[in-house]
Amino acid sequence: DLTVLSIAAGKTTQTIQHYFSSKQPIIRAMPNLPAAIGKGMTVACASEQVTKEKIKIANTLLSTLGHIEWVKDENLMDAVTAVSGSGPAYLFYLIECMAAAGEKAGLPPDLAMKLARQTVIGAASLAEHEKDLPAKTLRENVTSPNGTTAAALSVLMDGRFQTLMNESINLAIAKSKLLSKK
Repeated sequence: DLTVLSIAAGKTTQTIQHYFSSKQPIIRAMPNLPAAIGKGMTVACASEQVTKEKIKIANTLLSTLGHIEWVKDENLMDAVTAVSGSGPAYLFYLIECMAAAGEKAGLPPDLAMKLARQTVIGAASLAEHEKDLPAKTLRENVTSPNGTTAAALSVLMDGRFQTLMNESINLAIAKSKLLSKK
């Protein structure tokens, strides 16, 4: 009893079903790049033909990539792809932007990059370590009233950053939906 496990972005279980019989069990999963080092986030959904036993096996297999979550509504997979599948690129770009801003402020390029990279690594590690604390609390813990972080956040939190993130996620969702039609 073969179950197909797909990690193809934008390819729905229904699309995959066309290559097999209508009774073919299919699991669709979206891992992200940190899965390569066992620190990934994978979200999966299963067609109705997949048994609980096969879900358990897939869960064991996919958990070797990092964390795994299951969703019943496959329509959520486009948003999963936009937030988590593409998400590492957003953080890597944040590192690039922080380093470029550091250089513009006078830091040598190698130091600016090291500071930006390690800051993101450290913050991510802290978020992992303090997983019961909301991100908002972690942010507030770094932010002294009227301090340097508060000054910087007054720019980042003026609504433009959230608007850009919303637009970015929505564009990635649209692209994921487009891929499913091909």
